[in-house]
Amino acid sequence: MIYRLRVLLDANDDCFRDIEIDEKSTLEEFHNVIVQAFQLQGDEMASFYASDEEWNQGEEYCLFDMSGGMAPVKKMADTLLEKALSKKKTRMIYIYDFLSLWTFSVELADAVPHHPGTTYPRVIFSVGELPDSAPDKEFEADPRFHDDDDDEAYSDDEDEEFYDEESFDENDLY
Repeated sequence: MIYRLRVLLDANDDCFRDIEIDEKSTLEEFHNVIVQAFQLQGDEMASFYASDEEWNQGEEYCLFDMSGGMAPVKKMADTLLEKALSKKKTRMIYIYDFLSLWTFSVELADAVPHHPGTTYPRVIFSVGELPDSAPDKEFEADPRFHDDDDDEAYSDDEDEEFYDEESFDENDLY
């Protein structure tokens, strides 16, 4: 099957590409198509993230394993598109360049039979131009993890008691 995917830049102005790609392609191959379709440099780190209907970021599929073997990592090169997306899992988030945070929503629009004589992957529709720099992001703390009482739980007085001059002598270190 051929997946028809819309890749939409998270920006004020419309900027998206509709892409057709074989479901047996890897996420790394899809990443390369996105880089070319949006004319990105192609020399930055990137990741796909599974997403739900509310666009919450889930499991990561990274371009390179940067964990040093410390944690299990799902790599783009090892993940087929059909394993990451399906009729039940239609959304992903794609982030390119972790310093600039180019952020794209990816949505599976359709799955169609392979059309003989057609070369895949291919961009079938394009709207808008990529801005000169990534759109600004406003990050907010998740209110579920903010507890106003935490600020009062620790006082400077307790720190002073614990780290007073008598209990800490830098010469004891040598």
